[in-house]
Amino acid sequence: MIIGFLKIFFYALLAYIIYLIIKFFNSLNKASKSHRTSEHSKGIMVKDEVCNTYLPKEDAIKEIFEGKEYYFCSNECRTKFLESKKTDSS
Repeated sequence: MIIGFLKIFFYALLAYIIYLIIKFFNSLNKASKSHRTSEHSKGIMVKDEVCNTYLPKEDAIKEIFEGKEYYFCSNECRTKFLESKKTDSS
């Protein structure tokens, strides 16, 4: 009777340890996936068309002009760009 109880206890303990190991590796997998996706979305550099500097896309001012996206480091560069496009088309 005691041997039967010890077998049940042993198998329950073994199942719990396997559960913890699987849970641990799943959490590692989720953490590595979220880290990879955040790296890909950050750090993309774009060029300011006026002063020719590069800056992170998330920090840039975006302007869509004639269906094309342009990025600027400041409102001053954006304004200069739009003014130059007005004089070019005139």
